[in-house]
Amino acid sequence: MLEAIKVIGKSLVASPERVREADEDLDVVRRVQAGDVSAFDRLIVKYRGRIYGVIYNLTSNREDAADLTQDTFIKAFQSINRFQGQASFFTWIYRIAINSTLTHVRKNRSRSFFSLESINSEEPVSREIIAALTDKTGADRDTHVRELQEKLNEAMQKLSINHRTVVTLFEIDGLSHQDIAEVMDCSVGTVRSRLHYAKQLLQAELQQYISA
Repeated sequence: MLEAIKVIGKSLVASPERVREADEDLDVVRRVQAGDVSAFDRLIVKYRGRIYGVIYNLTSNREDAADLTQDTFIKAFQSINRFQGQASFFTWIYRIAINSTLTHVRKNRSRSFFSLESINSEEPVSREIIAALTDKTGADRDTHVRELQEKLNEAMQKLSINHRTVVTLFEIDGLSHQDIAEVMDCSVGTVRSRLHYAKQLLQAELQQYISA
């Protein structure tokens, strides 16, 4: 039987590396705001892959993810003079990306798919999944992976788009509770509540399948 899925709290105190990164980004932003338009390319190169990845995990469509990623950077560039540095550029552009993606998903009722390969293996639910898979070998394992992937996707579809987004940002992109709160413009308590609810549902949906 699966153990209760716990929300593992990540540090709310920014690491020295994150602080240094935020300062470096702010320096680049100030250059762009001062008229050095080409400096924005550094931010595109730095964050394009991560932005694309989180959008793809919410849309499950490569073409849509590419278009929305491009749209995110266009919107960010057009709004760059309004960026004052109250939040990091990282969370600011993630918020643009998430808002654009949520609008797209709601409008198109797109299905999102959660990849087993991307799950954080330190999470209790992830350890259970990995343990279940390592008990299988050969063709049995391949079949089990496919069936479990389908079951996981079905469970994810029972979550609201906000809950799926929180799970995606936490499990796949590794954002802290504080970062997710800033990206989604909500409180840290709301992030924790959504994660707790989502993991309870995923546990209930996958419990019988994994323990079988």
